[in-house]
Amino acid sequence: MSLREPSAHADSWYARSAGPGEAHPPLQGRETADVVVLGAGLTGLSAALELAQAGLKAIVLEAREVGWGASGRNGGQVIFGYGCDQAKIAGMLGLEASRELFKWSVDAVDQVRRRILEHRIDAHWRDGHAHVAIKPRHVAELKAWQADLAENYGYPLQWWDREPLQAVVSSPRYIGALYDPCSGHLHPLNYTRGLARAATQAGVRIFEHSRVTSLQRGARPLLRTDGGEVQADFVVLAGNALVHGIAPELDARVMPVGTYIGATAPLGAERARELIRNDMAVADINWALDYFRFSADHRLLFGGRASYSTLPPPGLAGVMTRRMRRVFPQLADVGFEQVWGGLIDISLNRAPHWGRLGDNVYFAQGFSGHGVAATGLAGQVIAEAIRGQAGRLDVFSRIPHRPFPGGRALRTPLLVAAMAWFKLRDALW
Repeated sequence: MSLREPSAHADSWYARSAGPGEAHPPLQGRETADVVVLGAGLTGLSAALELAQAGLKAIVLEAREVGWGASGRNGGQVIFGYGCDQAKIAGMLGLEASRELFKWSVDAVDQVRRRILEHRIDAHWRDGHAHVAIKPRHVAELKAWQADLAENYGYPLQWWDREPLQAVVSSPRYIGALYDPCSGHLHPLNYTRGLARAATQAGVRIFEHSRVTSLQRGARPLLRTDGGEVQADFVVLAGNALVHGIAPELDARVMPVGTYIGATAPLGAERARELIRNDMAVADINWALDYFRFSADHRLLFGGRASYSTLPPPGLAGVMTRRMRRVFPQLADVGFEQVWGGLIDISLNRAPHWGRLGDNVYFAQGFSGHGVAATGLAGQVIAEAIRGQAGRLDVFSRIPHRPFPGGRALRTPLLVAAMAWFKLRDALW
């Protein structure tokens, strides 16, 4: 197995800074396995690793390269919970089931830490995450969330008013924060490549540049690529926003959304610590949110723009720079060396959409921008189900998911219109 140069990956600061990953050949000819996985991101690799450790033969098919999609380009924030609040999940499933899902999400953050240590992954892990308030409405929302998590889920978070918050985050924009010392942040591409290395060491075979063109269902389903095919007892669909047409009944229940991140030049340890003194990750709670953290070499990594049409916004670097300076006016002399983006998938209710099609095709999608820890949980839960322990997947499968309105032709314009309303609300209220 050869090593890949960092520049071979889709361009981002993560790709430029990551250590070389292993290069995997494209699929040629026919293969068989116990399980074949579509997608070499965090969900697919987690499932494959769990299955291989249990003694099953697993093959992973990846259209581009390991971590090429959202798993290797995201904001790197590793947070408990899911894309929607637990209160929404409790409303759909009841409080007891919501408590189970919440506990599993907390365990998923711990699982990331354990895998980093167990597999010696150079993931640049840092402890700490804060959700911050810009307006009094946000303060009320965060305090209500804090009370709900403490009372119903046994998960206490720290509340910081303006003064203690500004002693940690040197920004005039925020008036309060909900701090979690157990969440954190990491280098997502290094983590994904490390997980792939652990999977191959456990016996998983990964084929890159092997885009799946069709799924043939049946007693032993078949995934076909341009160069070959894999037949297995079970299939796992883990391509998220980048998969279309393989299982059409899933397509209407997720929407691809473009998200974007910028990286400054290194600011130096002293200047970085003046801005975020405890090196935590930060995110506000606007619908069109800003989120940011420092890299291990003291660059500010700042995400703050999304495109619901999937087209990159015009003047993206300028827009991102203005948003960054609104948070940190003291960076008036700093711009971005690099800005990159990619697609994530959102579900209509922002809840995870995980389950099975028939008896032997499993899927996980709808991470809704909250996937670094939840993807690992999804892979683990699906692997358990394939091994005959489907209790946890059955709970997730109970979450109701409706298709996006408007059908193929109108669902994107309708979503763009809806997001314009939420952005207006952020600005005015």
